[in-house]
Amino acid sequence: MAMIYELDPKRMKSKRKMHQYMDELFSFADPLDAVNLDALNDSLSEVCEEIELVVTSASLKAICADDFAYTLLLVLTRAAEENPHIHVRFRKEEKG
Repeated sequence: MAMIYELDPKRMKSKRKMHQYMDELFSFADPLDAVNLDALNDSLSEVCEEIELVVTSASLKAICADDFAYTLLLVLTRAAEENPHIHVRFRKEEKG
């Protein structure tokens, strides 16, 4: 069964925050050595557990408003295209 996480845009807005957040989400065997997106991409290619990342419409809006968070989302979606264990799902929030 996949681990499901709703992406938190607040934790995606800087290299420092991203580093810790991605280590928490993916439980990398070797924590990210470098705080950069290339190192993250390399680590994502080795993920062997089923992970589902959910992007709500509200979080997508916040992510798109921040250059680093947006680039991080692109890295995550590209990783999902290459690694069958990573899934990125976009979910529209229901109006209540």
